[in-house]
Amino acid sequence: MQTNILEYLEHTVPRCPDKVAYSDGTYDMCFSELFRACRNVGSELLRLGYSGEAVAILMNKHPREIAAFFGCVYAGCFYVPIDPEMPPLRMEKILQSVGARVMITDEKGARTAQKLAFDGAVLSYEALAACNEDPVALARVRAKQIDTDPIYIVFTSGSTGVPKGVVACHRSVIDYVETLCDTLGFSEDSIFANQTPLFFDAPLKELMPVIKFGATAYLVPKMYFAFPMKLCDFLNEHKINTVCWVVSALTMISSMGVLEKNPPKYLRTVAFGSEVFPLRQYRLWRGALPEAKFFNLYGPTEATGMSCYWRAERELEEGEAIPVGRPFRNTDLFLVGEDGKRVADGETGEIYLRGTCVTHGYYNNPEKTAEAFVQNPLQSAYPETVYRTGDLGYFNSYGELVFVGRRDAQIKHMGHRIELGEIEAAAAQCEQVSRACCVYDRTALRILLYYTGEIETEELKLFLRSYLPRHMMPAVCERLEAMPLTPNGKLDRRALAERSNA
Repeated sequence: MQTNILEYLEHTVPRCPDKVAYSDGTYDMCFSELFRACRNVGSELLRLGYSGEAVAILMNKHPREIAAFFGCVYAGCFYVPIDPEMPPLRMEKILQSVGARVMITDEKGARTAQKLAFDGAVLSYEALAACNEDPVALARVRAKQIDTDPIYIVFTSGSTGVPKGVVACHRSVIDYVETLCDTLGFSEDSIFANQTPLFFDAPLKELMPVIKFGATAYLVPKMYFAFPMKLCDFLNEHKINTVCWVVSALTMISSMGVLEKNPPKYLRTVAFGSEVFPLRQYRLWRGALPEAKFFNLYGPTEATGMSCYWRAERELEEGEAIPVGRPFRNTDLFLVGEDGKRVADGETGEIYLRGTCVTHGYYNNPEKTAEAFVQNPLQSAYPETVYRTGDLGYFNSYGELVFVGRRDAQIKHMGHRIELGEIEAAAAQCEQVSRACCVYDRTALRILLYYTGEIETEELKLFLRSYLPRHMMPAVCERLEAMPLTPNGKLDRRALAERSNA
């Protein structure tokens, strides 16, 4: 039985040592170089006295950053990725939360580290990777490692302004990788284009299958996501056949007509998630790539990434939301109502997840952990920790889970309970709307709809009256040149909420 993610790499390197594992389109790192670098990094961390603890990684998105991740795991440590472009205050809060004694940086990261309130050791990745491997020390660490040891801590937003660090272990990641690869059909022939920053859990979808199969992943430079034509040039130049992207990245291409002018002609697997895919944009992709497999994925960081999938094998009805389908193998979900009991068939409830996918909780944050990682409310005979997602969903007539929205996105307005996602879905039915996002101004007690597209605001309001009852109509519709995005490419709802209160 596999108990350590590094076994993937160790089984793959002898088969294809000279094949490119990770590349940014300019710098290629083959499997033998990756293997040598991460073992050297791990060995030197051990020589310096670091093991079984958090190691901060402050590096630009680059193949070397991935080698630093795996190097930490070789030392029996768990890596904490930090983006050099994060606000300094957020970096310091993360460092304070994990209590890291050491940080690995590249040249830019080192300059950033000098400006932070960090009194630990700052180590150069290049210097670490150039050190000599200590196979005896590495073997000693491996003999003591177990599958519930942490691999990484990635930070999500906290409602109080303090980020929360999610702790994932070998067992949950291995389980996730195995079922994800089986479901989406990854293989050694897969060529991935990574879209998300490396300081989230989302890159697991590309990074882990690469070392499992001996596949290849290209880390797409961020600049290309501002120029969809050049982005598709990049995909075609490197013969990308698999993407696992957030919806915003896909709609940027389809909404600007690039699929017609310069389609990504090698794509055969398109997985999307983290946001609701507007049906019209989804159909543009399906029409442009009729031979490709499409998957909608759903899952929170607290459950090691994606937990559910839906493969597009049937036509969706007009106005039907794209389902998130069924849970992955060895994962279970159930829906709970406000009374703490399982909801009836077809009713909306909060999504709870259980299984190996559930992570250890939030690092150094027992209060927040206790709020979200709870005893299974449907049984009390033995201890069973499940994750309370805060997301709402229901099962449709096909038995597929349909994501409705966040529990905290349900508002009470004019005496009515309203799901803001329903208003967004109505706006998405308009062919002249590219993206839509709805927020609620709790001070002025009004609903605001922001959108991108060609339609004028008054025309959109007239359109919405055909879909929405009066109490759900937005008080304000505002057209934007572009939607604000978070660092991982999702809609930045918090920025829009702040705009509405400005």
